[in-house]
Amino acid sequence: MLTSPTGSCPAARGRRDRLPGGVLPILLAGGRGSRLHELTDRLCKPAVPFIGRTRIVDFTVSNLHTSGFGEVLVATQYRAAPLERHLRAAWSDRLALKLRHAPTLTGRPEGSRGTADALRVLRRDIDAVAPRAVLVLAADHIYRMRYGPMIAAHMETGATLTVAADMVPRRMASAFGVLAADPGGRVSRFVEKPDHPPASAHDPDRSLASMGLYVIDWAWLRDYLDTNPAAMDFGHDVLPDAVAEGRSYVHVPGQSGPFYWRDVGTLDALRAAALDFLGPEPPFPLPRPHPPVLPRNGILDTLVMDGAVVSRGALLAGCVVAPGAVVTFGRAIGVDAARDRANFRRTAAGTTLVTAEMLAAADPARG
Repeated sequence: MLTSPTGSCPAARGRRDRLPGGVLPILLAGGRGSRLHELTDRLCKPAVPFIGRTRIVDFTVSNLHTSGFGEVLVATQYRAAPLERHLRAAWSDRLALKLRHAPTLTGRPEGSRGTADALRVLRRDIDAVAPRAVLVLAADHIYRMRYGPMIAAHMETGATLTVAADMVPRRMASAFGVLAADPGGRVSRFVEKPDHPPASAHDPDRSLASMGLYVIDWAWLRDYLDTNPAAMDFGHDVLPDAVAEGRSYVHVPGQSGPFYWRDVGTLDALRAAALDFLGPEPPFPLPRPHPPVLPRNGILDTLVMDGAVVSRGALLAGCVVAPGAVVTFGRAIGVDAARDRANFRRTAAGTTLVTAEMLAAADPARG
C-alpha cells in the first residue's frame, strides 16, 4: 500500500477517510474550447449551455455525486466567473466545491500551462488531503459513469495510472488519443491523434480512445511533477511516460454494458449530442431536470440554448442558437448555405452557429 506523501497527519487522514477509496477528485474546468468559437467568447467550455438548464459541466459533477463523492477540487482558469456561479447555484447543496482559480494562484494571467500543470498548481491543496490517488476529470464531456469500478480496478492491478477509454470506430479514431493494450488491460502504447490508429485487441475495426479521465497514484504523480518541470500535459507528457514505465492500465466502461460518451469539442459534435438527448429515446436522463422540449414546426435538427428565443414562423435547420439570440418571425437560417456562410458561422458539415451579434450584423434593422 502506498503511504501518504505528506506523512500521517491525523487531520489529513480523517479527511481522506471521507473520500471513496481514499481518492480525491479533481475537476479540470479551465479550458476555453476554441473550436466552439463564439460560444466561448464570454465563458469557458464547461459552462456552455446544453439543453434546458443543463450545462456541459453538469454531466461530470453529476457523475461525482452519484459515485458517492462528497467533495471535489475544481481547477478554473479561462472566463471562470459564469462557471463558478453556476456550480455554486446548482451543486453546492450536494458537493463541497473547492474552487481554485489558476491565474489567482500563480499570479500569471495565463494561469496553469496545461492539464498536468494544473495539478502542480494545486499541489498544496492536494497535499492537505493526502489522498492515496487522484481522480482527474475533464469538465467538458457528455457522459454518465460511476467511477467506483475504475477506482477498484486501479487498486487491484497495482497500476501507477489508469486511463478510461471508449471504443470508437477505427476510421474516426484519428481525432483522439489512442491506446493499445494487451488482453489484460496493460497499456503498451499511446499515440495522440494518429493518422493510422492502432486497433483494439478485441476488435480490428475499433480503437480505444482516451476519455481524458485518469486515476493516478498521488505519490507517483507528485514525484513525477517535481522531477519533470517541463511536463505540462497529461496526454502529451504524463500518460506516455507512465506507459513507458509499464504500470499503466486501461479501463473501458463500455465493456460492462451500454455506454454513452461524447467529446463535444466542436459545433458539429455539440449539436449531434444535443439531438441524441432531444430524440425519442435519450441515452440517459439529463443531470438537471428540465421542462419537456416539444417539437415545433420550423425547427429541424437544431439546438436552441437556454436564453435564446425563436419566434413562431421562423425556420431553422441544423443550427445552434446561442443564449441571447432572438430569431424573429420569417427568418430562415440553415437552408441557404451561401447566405449562412456570409452572415453566420457555418461548418463544413453543415452546422450553423447563430448568435445575437451575428443576427444584428446580418440585418441591423431587425437585429
